[in-house]
Amino acid sequence: MAKRTGAGQGVNGDGPGDDGENAGQFRLHGDLLTTTLLAFLRNWNAYGYQLSQQLSEAGLPAFDSGTVYRTLRQLEKAGMVSSFWDTSESGPARRMYSLTKAGDIFLTSWIDVLGRYQAVFRKTMEGLAPQAHDADADGGPTDEKPRAARG
Repeated sequence: MAKRTGAGQGVNGDGPGDDGENAGQFRLHGDLLTTTLLAFLRNWNAYGYQLSQQLSEAGLPAFDSGTVYRTLRQLEKAGMVSSFWDTSESGPARRMYSLTKAGDIFLTSWIDVLGRYQAVFRKTMEGLAPQAHDADADGGPTDEKPRAARG
Protein backbone atom coordinates (compact mmCIF):
# COMPACT_ATOMS: atom_id res chain seq x y z
CA MET A 1 0.00 0.00 0.00
CA ALA A 2 1.42 3.39 -0.95
CA LYS A 3 2.22 5.81 1.83
CA ARG A 4 0.07 8.90 1.65
CA THR A 5 1.64 12.30 2.11
CA GLY A 6 -0.13 14.80 4.26
CA ALA A 7 0.33 18.49 4.98
CA GLY A 8 3.93 19.25 5.87
CA GLN A 9 5.30 16.06 4.31
CA GLY A 10 7.42 15.62 1.23
CA VAL A 11 6.93 13.18 -1.60
CA ASN A 12 8.21 10.30 0.48
CA GLY A 13 6.34 11.39 3.59
CA ASP A 14 9.37 12.03 5.78
CA GLY A 15 9.83 15.77 5.86
CA PRO A 16 8.59 19.23 4.99
CA GLY A 17 6.79 19.55 1.72
CA ASP A 18 5.29 22.25 -0.43
CA ASP A 19 3.34 23.89 2.40
CA GLY A 20 4.25 27.48 1.61
CA GLU A 21 7.32 27.47 3.82
CA ASN A 22 9.43 25.53 1.30
CA ALA A 23 7.41 26.22 -1.85
CA GLY A 24 9.47 25.74 -5.00
CA GLN A 25 12.44 24.15 -3.19
CA PHE A 26 13.78 20.70 -3.97
CA ARG A 27 14.78 18.29 -1.24
CA LEU A 28 17.83 16.08 -1.30
CA HIS A 29 16.81 12.48 -0.59
CA GLY A 30 16.94 8.96 -1.95
CA ASP A 31 19.69 8.02 -4.37
CA LEU A 32 20.96 11.60 -4.65
CA LEU A 33 21.57 11.83 -0.90
CA THR A 34 23.05 8.33 -0.82
CA THR A 35 25.51 8.95 -3.64
CA THR A 36 26.47 12.39 -2.34
CA LEU A 37 27.32 10.93 1.08
CA LEU A 38 29.32 8.15 -0.56
CA ALA A 39 31.17 10.70 -2.69
CA PHE A 40 32.09 12.76 0.38
CA LEU A 41 33.31 9.62 2.15
CA ARG A 42 35.45 8.68 -0.86
CA ASN A 43 37.80 11.52 0.04
CA TRP A 44 37.90 11.25 3.85
CA ASN A 45 36.34 9.58 6.87
CA ALA A 46 33.80 11.80 8.60
CA TYR A 47 31.29 12.11 11.41
CA GLY A 48 27.61 12.38 10.50
CA TYR A 49 27.60 16.00 11.65
CA GLN A 50 30.53 16.82 9.35
CA LEU A 51 28.71 15.22 6.42
CA SER A 52 25.58 17.27 7.18
CA GLN A 53 27.68 20.43 7.24
CA GLN A 54 29.38 19.51 3.97
CA LEU A 55 25.98 19.05 2.29
CA SER A 56 24.99 22.56 3.41
CA GLU A 57 28.31 24.08 2.34
CA ALA A 58 27.98 22.45 -1.09
CA GLY A 59 24.81 24.50 -1.69
CA LEU A 60 22.60 21.46 -2.11
CA PRO A 61 18.83 21.62 -1.55
CA ALA A 62 17.41 21.63 1.97
CA PHE A 63 17.54 18.36 3.89
CA ASP A 64 16.69 17.00 7.30
CA SER A 65 19.83 16.02 9.25
CA GLY A 66 17.90 13.08 10.74
CA THR A 67 17.56 11.78 7.20
CA VAL A 68 21.36 11.92 6.83
CA TYR A 69 21.83 9.73 9.92
CA ARG A 70 19.13 7.27 8.81
CA THR A 71 20.74 7.07 5.37
CA LEU A 72 24.18 6.44 6.89
CA ARG A 73 22.75 3.59 9.00
CA GLN A 74 21.08 2.10 5.89
CA LEU A 75 24.35 2.39 3.96
CA GLU A 76 26.17 0.62 6.78
CA LYS A 77 23.58 -2.15 6.87
CA ALA A 78 24.02 -2.56 3.08
CA GLY A 79 27.80 -2.79 3.50
CA MET A 80 28.59 0.42 1.61
CA VAL A 81 30.00 2.27 4.62
CA SER A 82 31.50 1.14 7.88
CA SER A 83 31.66 3.00 11.16
CA PHE A 84 33.41 2.94 14.50
CA TRP A 85 33.13 4.89 17.71
CA ASP A 86 35.85 7.56 17.85
CA THR A 87 36.94 8.29 21.42
CA SER A 88 40.16 10.13 20.51
CA GLU A 89 38.83 13.63 21.25
CA SER A 90 37.61 14.93 24.58
CA GLY A 91 33.86 14.70 25.04
CA PRO A 92 31.48 11.95 24.11
CA ALA A 93 32.37 9.24 21.62
CA ARG A 94 31.30 9.99 18.06
CA ARG A 95 30.58 7.62 15.20
CA MET A 96 33.11 7.96 12.36
CA TYR A 97 32.04 6.74 8.91
CA SER A 98 34.22 5.46 6.07
CA LEU A 99 33.58 4.16 2.57
CA THR A 100 33.91 0.41 1.99
CA LYS A 101 35.11 -1.25 -1.21
CA ALA A 102 31.47 -2.17 -2.02
CA GLY A 103 30.46 1.47 -1.52
CA ASP A 104 33.24 2.63 -3.82
CA ILE A 105 32.19 0.18 -6.54
CA PHE A 106 28.55 1.31 -6.23
CA LEU A 107 29.58 4.98 -6.36
CA THR A 108 31.73 4.44 -9.46
CA SER A 109 28.80 2.75 -11.22
CA TRP A 110 26.39 5.50 -10.17
CA ILE A 111 28.74 8.22 -11.43
CA ASP A 112 28.75 6.45 -14.82
CA VAL A 113 24.94 6.34 -14.84
CA LEU A 114 24.71 10.03 -13.91
CA GLY A 115 27.09 10.85 -16.75
CA ARG A 116 24.80 9.09 -19.21
CA TYR A 117 21.73 10.88 -17.80
CA GLN A 118 23.58 14.18 -18.07
CA ALA A 119 24.32 13.51 -21.76
CA VAL A 120 20.64 12.73 -22.44
CA PHE A 121 19.54 15.83 -20.54
CA ARG A 122 22.05 18.01 -22.41
CA LYS A 123 20.83 16.71 -25.78
CA THR A 124 17.23 17.33 -24.76
CA MET A 125 18.00 20.88 -23.65
CA GLU A 126 19.89 21.57 -26.89
CA GLY A 127 16.76 20.51 -28.78
CA LEU A 128 14.76 23.14 -26.89
CA ALA A 129 17.22 25.97 -27.54
CA PRO A 130 16.45 28.49 -30.34
CA GLN A 131 18.12 27.48 -33.57
CA ALA A 132 20.63 29.74 -35.36
CA HIS A 133 18.79 29.29 -38.66
CA ASP A 134 15.68 31.06 -37.31
CA ALA A 135 16.98 34.35 -38.72
CA ASP A 136 19.18 35.20 -41.67
CA ALA A 137 22.61 36.81 -41.43
CA ASP A 138 21.28 40.39 -41.03
CA GLY A 139 18.93 39.34 -38.24
CA GLY A 140 15.76 39.52 -40.32
CA PRO A 141 13.10 36.87 -40.69
CA THR A 142 13.64 33.90 -42.93
CA ASP A 143 11.35 32.47 -45.59
CA GLU A 144 10.91 29.29 -43.55
CA LYS A 145 7.54 28.64 -42.07
CA PRO A 146 7.43 28.12 -38.30
CA ARG A 147 7.23 24.54 -37.07
CA ALA A 148 3.93 23.34 -35.75
CA ALA A 149 3.80 23.10 -31.98
CA ARG A 150 3.95 19.59 -30.56
CA GLY A 151 1.01 18.60 -28.43
